[in-house]
Amino acid sequence: MALVWEGVWADESATQAFATQLAQALTTWPGGRDARIELRGNLGAGKTTLVRHLLRAAGVQGRIKSPTYAVVEPHHAGSGDSAWPIWHFDFYRFNDPQEWEDAGFRDIFAGPGLKLMEWPDKVAGQLPPPDWVIALDALDEEQRGVHISAGTPRGQHWLQAWLATPAGAEHAR
Repeated sequence: MALVWEGVWADESATQAFATQLAQALTTWPGGRDARIELRGNLGAGKTTLVRHLLRAAGVQGRIKSPTYAVVEPHHAGSGDSAWPIWHFDFYRFNDPQEWEDAGFRDIFAGPGLKLMEWPDKVAGQLPPPDWVIALDALDEEQRGVHISAGTPRGQHWLQAWLATPAGAEHAR
């Protein structure tokens, strides 16, 4: 049976706390710096907010822009030997999954780095399987329902590790 983590973030500070914990975990999990994470949810669910907090927690400096118009924003977290690339994709404006191929994203996905993908359904069939799918649901102005599932054996291993943490264990199912 596949593991799932479900919870509720009461406000943006809870989103930030989760992002901080996830950034720390990704730097310690085997292959975590090369994770593929899909972010799902309606407009305004908090996908970009989560990414901004995750990028800051990972050590990204400078301005963090939404890739809504650019489709992808590259970032670098850390410095020196601990530096790692992070790619933030927003496929909202794609009308045809073939646009993913035409844009040359296959090379990015074949290389190292964390890939964070908003609106992955717009490029259905083109993306490699996600390690994690984080689905967000706006319950009201502040609260977000959160559902995390794994799409790869590596992601399953990470989810098991997450569920072993105090924050993860309270919402396991």
